[in-house]
Amino acid sequence: MTAAQAVLLAVVVLPATVGAVLALTRAERAAAPVAVATAAVTTVLAAVAALARPALAYPFVAGADFALEADALAALTLPMVAGVTLLVLVFAAGSIRAARPRFHGLMLLFAAAALTTVTAASLPALLFAWELMGATSYALIGFWWRDADRVSAGLTAFITTRTADLGLYVAAGAALAGGAGMALSALPAAESPWRHVIAAGILVAALGKAAQLPFSFWLSGAMKGPSPVSALLHSAAMVAMGGYLLLRVEPLLASTGWAGPAAAWIGAVTAVLMGFVALAQRELKQLLAASTVAQLGFVVLAAGVGAVSGGAAHLVAHASTKALLFLAAGAWLTALGTEELAALRGAGRRWRVVGVSATVGALALAGIAPLSLWATKDAVLAAALEASAWLYAAGLVAAALSAAYAGKVLWTIWYRGVRAEAQEGGTGGVGVLEQVPLVVLAVGAAALGVLALPPVSTTLAQAVGGHGEVAAAELLVSAAIALVVLLLMLRLRVPEPGWAVRWLGLEAAAHAVVVRPSLGLAHALARFDDLVLDRAVTAAAGAVPVLARAAARFDDRALDTGVEATAHAADATGRGAARLDDDVVDGAVEGLAGRVRRLGQLARAPQTGAVHQYFLQAVAVLAVGVMVWSVYAVMG
Repeated sequence: MTAAQAVLLAVVVLPATVGAVLALTRAERAAAPVAVATAAVTTVLAAVAALARPALAYPFVAGADFALEADALAALTLPMVAGVTLLVLVFAAGSIRAARPRFHGLMLLFAAAALTTVTAASLPALLFAWELMGATSYALIGFWWRDADRVSAGLTAFITTRTADLGLYVAAGAALAGGAGMALSALPAAESPWRHVIAAGILVAALGKAAQLPFSFWLSGAMKGPSPVSALLHSAAMVAMGGYLLLRVEPLLASTGWAGPAAAWIGAVTAVLMGFVALAQRELKQLLAASTVAQLGFVVLAAGVGAVSGGAAHLVAHASTKALLFLAAGAWLTALGTEELAALRGAGRRWRVVGVSATVGALALAGIAPLSLWATKDAVLAAALEASAWLYAAGLVAAALSAAYAGKVLWTIWYRGVRAEAQEGGTGGVGVLEQVPLVVLAVGAAALGVLALPPVSTTLAQAVGGHGEVAAAELLVSAAIALVVLLLMLRLRVPEPGWAVRWLGLEAAAHAVVVRPSLGLAHALARFDDLVLDRAVTAAAGAVPVLARAAARFDDRALDTGVEATAHAADATGRGAARLDDDVVDGAVEGLAGRVRRLGQLARAPQTGAVHQYFLQAVAVLAVGVMVWSVYAVMG
């Protein structure tokens, strides 16, 4: 193993190992410093791996390797995921006061899963990381497990994304059947019709993780998790990984003839509709959640039209912008005890560092020149215009909505005449550890647009594919639209679309179409089990004593006579045999039965019926698997 390969392996293994250890300890004081130090080292290693571009592979199953690679696309994304993780953990060190080892351990495990997803070069590696990312996201969203609503929100997120994740398993099976192997780069070469099945499976799985339509509703409930969780899961990881996967397999989407256009239109429609949803929200984190879905719609659109460089630039710039805004929302939530927009009026003037940093993020989100998302969004729209004028028009509408909901945030936090006051549960202050990450992320939100501007955009397009140039006219049109809409929102206060407040009714529709029929089927099967199967078993069990008594009577009347005739002759032998039976045979049987009973008790112990405990067990098993695999890799 070369030094570069060891660095790539350490990027994944280090946070996973430290995270697993922290999650299983009670080191309250040491948890935050250890987690931050681990994230800092991981960030440095990620930067080194991005420069060295190593690749490694180990045999996993016949015909499929567990492969990791830091290619050009991963080299751009890897430092972003690690860096945002570091900043979020610094913020969490000042805001998370209880259960710190479990929190920081789970965050590191989640980050390790996201980093593995970024570097995965084969379906086995992708599936491994995808599953660990889903399990840890469930635990993090429902981190305050004594609150049933939070646990329920985590369960909704997990089940929704898990349902979509089944597409990856379908894709893996189709990849084997298609004869191209399970390397991601080889999937476009799979035989037809298996290639289409692979594309469909990956598309569904990615749309579920990216919370694109019709899966968007799970992200609303996920906002009940701690703010640092929202900042990481819904900016640089989890949701972002859905869009990243589609950028990764863009050649596969293009090879089918239908998957690319399907992804493009789903992304465009999601960006528009979820823009209306964001504009309608009355809570800051809900607004940011809907805007996250809308902005990831641009990334999915980019994958569909082949604008990999523009989509990757937008993904990175959006990660910095949205992490900033989520952390600012978390700072205000901690200080004021609320996230209601009506109660946040004037909050930007009360804490200037938070307010100014959030303003930079909101202006970038609006697409105001020269901030980051202005240029990256246009890099996607330029490619959309080449594919379809209608796609371009939808993208412009989505861009205008971005300016509208960003303007709503700005109007709220700088509102004059009202001073935001702490409510019950608010601390009334924002600590230094909570402010420093905001400043760093604000710099990224302002400057990362350079990725979509010449000459960097040309270099990036040559490395990952896509369009390297954006016409000046398109940049000017987009900037003008964003500025006009923003000024209108700040001065006229455009009415909110009330029909979109409840996230288009997607969750209610999911309950009507999926949940209620599934519960109805489960109840019907339970009644069948009670009325038919249980009664049959009970009847069979009741017949056994009857047969036993009949056999006993036969034994008493017929067999005992013959036995008594011979018993006197073999009395001594019988007593010896009885003692042998009592002392040896019965003792052995009872000892074996006792051991089996104890094994049964041990086997029942983890079967609590609590879903969150099952997935914590799965996380532990996966963490052990990572450590065993890493030991094997180093020794091999």
